[in-house]
Amino acid sequence: MSVTDTPVRLPIPPLPRGFRMGAVHAGIKRNATREDVTLIASDQPATAAGVYTTNLVFAAPVALDRERTPGRGFRGVVINSGNANACTGSRGLDDAREMAALAGRELGVAGDEILVLSTGIIGEFMPMAKLAAGIKAAAAALGDDDTAALTAARGMMTTDTRPKMAGGIFTADGSTSTVFGMAKGAAMIGPKLATMLGVVITDAAIYPADAQRLLSEAVEETFNCVSVDGHMSTNDTVLFLANGAVGGGPLHGAGLEACGRVLHDVCESLAREMADDGEGATHVMRIEVTGATSRDAARQIARTIADSPLVKTAVHGADPNWGRIVSAAGYAGVVFDPSTAMLRLNGALLFQHGAPVAFDADVVSASIKDNRETLIELSVGDGPGRIRFHSSDLTAEYVHLNADYHT
Repeated sequence: MSVTDTPVRLPIPPLPRGFRMGAVHAGIKRNATREDVTLIASDQPATAAGVYTTNLVFAAPVALDRERTPGRGFRGVVINSGNANACTGSRGLDDAREMAALAGRELGVAGDEILVLSTGIIGEFMPMAKLAAGIKAAAAALGDDDTAALTAARGMMTTDTRPKMAGGIFTADGSTSTVFGMAKGAAMIGPKLATMLGVVITDAAIYPADAQRLLSEAVEETFNCVSVDGHMSTNDTVLFLANGAVGGGPLHGAGLEACGRVLHDVCESLAREMADDGEGATHVMRIEVTGATSRDAARQIARTIADSPLVKTAVHGADPNWGRIVSAAGYAGVVFDPSTAMLRLNGALLFQHGAPVAFDADVVSASIKDNRETLIELSVGDGPGRIRFHSSDLTAEYVHLNADYHT
């Protein structure tokens, strides 16, 4: 089997064959200039897999999609923003099913062939009349060009400042397939997953069990390694649809793994964008922990550093306060020997062998202030566990946005 895979970084990645999408403003959001209903359609039945929030309080669309994935025969995804349809009881689940039925009706397919995503304010019932009109209008606006992709990605946004998209290609058995992903997320973001919705689509053919494995593996190392405020949401969902429009049989062997690598790259790009677009963020933090006893141990250390308000505010203030980082690692609940720890900040060595290292604080401070990304590298020993984790700084704007979000 001849296999190649190449990540593609374009402002608007191309859509895979056989998919169309569009979005409209239906009146769910107060801002009339922002789309709030998105529809994604597959021209032929697609395999679908999903990964969902682990919060015990989860939204109606999460319950619905969990029942349906992984599986075959899916023809689309309907998405609304502005209302989470969470903590809405049996009525909320009925409304999620009705959303699927409405989308199926517009696409000429059964409602159980549609998946549903919602995001927004918790505890309010869905405005079904607005949704019905919005779904009908979004179906009429379906397209497969850059404008359609951009509009669909905007329709997922809540407090995001920009749409988030990524794409890649891989070649197996002489056929080139495209992977395209879009996501939303800016706050209430804390592993596992975040206040995020993600949809990744490909024109390759994949068996449901394989699609679920590839998605779960990608999410574990990407979306589960991003935190803005440590608050796990009720609606977190990442869907992966594969419609086989490229032709040929389901991927296997090296071709399947090539797809998995590009899927991982797409998810990692979207995860980083989510951290970079954290509410009020002026910096994105890339935290790399190595030398832990396991990957889970490395993740726990990185997450504790990422969620520390003192680390976040230090980065916001361009303060190379290594003590906040090292002490956060120390209370992460992971055993390591501080005398073996080493910390670098934007490449500058600050701490080694349990003691500070002389460094030019002004130079390191300037490196934080003058760059959007701050790199925190912490080694805690010689174990095999390593992780890359993304987060954002904590600003006064974050407080303002979340204090005013509902009111």
